[in-house]
Amino acid sequence: MDAIRIFIVEDDLDWLRGLTDYLNRQGDMTVVESRSTAEDAQALFAKATPSADVVLMDIMLQNEPAGIGLAEQAFLSWGAKVIMLTSMEEKDFIFRSFQAGAIDYQIKSRFEELPGIIRAAHARQSAINAAVSEQMREEFRRLKRLEQQFKIKEVRDLITPTELQVLDMIDQGHTQTEIAHRFFISLRTVKIHVGHILKKLGSPSSKDAAQQLRSIGFFERGSSHKDNETKKDKDKSD
Repeated sequence: MDAIRIFIVEDDLDWLRGLTDYLNRQGDMTVVESRSTAEDAQALFAKATPSADVVLMDIMLQNEPAGIGLAEQAFLSWGAKVIMLTSMEEKDFIFRSFQAGAIDYQIKSRFEELPGIIRAAHARQSAINAAVSEQMREEFRRLKRLEQQFKIKEVRDLITPTELQVLDMIDQGHTQTEIAHRFFISLRTVKIHVGHILKKLGSPSSKDAAQQLRSIGFFERGSSHKDNETKKDKDKSD
């Protein structure tokens, strides 16, 4: 069985020597190349023929997160499995590294875990470790919140406060006649509001429009509202 060929990009020369010696003693892997600057690594990645199966990439090179861009180049040029190395646990770098094509992320102080991670990456069995996956989930949650906030602002800029009140009443299950009585306006006026709402939101019906807004965070109600609705349903059944 051929040894796993490893390329290391690391600007700490003492750590590079120690890691190279440690990996070369594993028996099933060999460090075939190493570079200590982003420029030298970039020149090697520009070669047409890949020289390694797995790339260990230090995120910070000469005090800059240059390893993220190099990881993308290694992935696109060589199709290499890239494992990011760092002494920090910084969620922005973690997320950006995986966006660039890295398949795992390892803290340098836990270097003894690297042989197993390298073998899994080479066999295409790499699983993101728990700390990294939680950081990524947190980032996706943050992006989801930003997306929701943008949609809410978009709706608030699109429909008037009165139209929003009408939709709120529809979401609660009120008829257009009940809404007219509630706001002391004519049924025709309510229908005009509904027509404007449907046109602005592109919804086929007022109920669909209300559901559309509910799905992005409008019309959230506390337990007291639910209790009142339950009580109303019970009164109707009595």
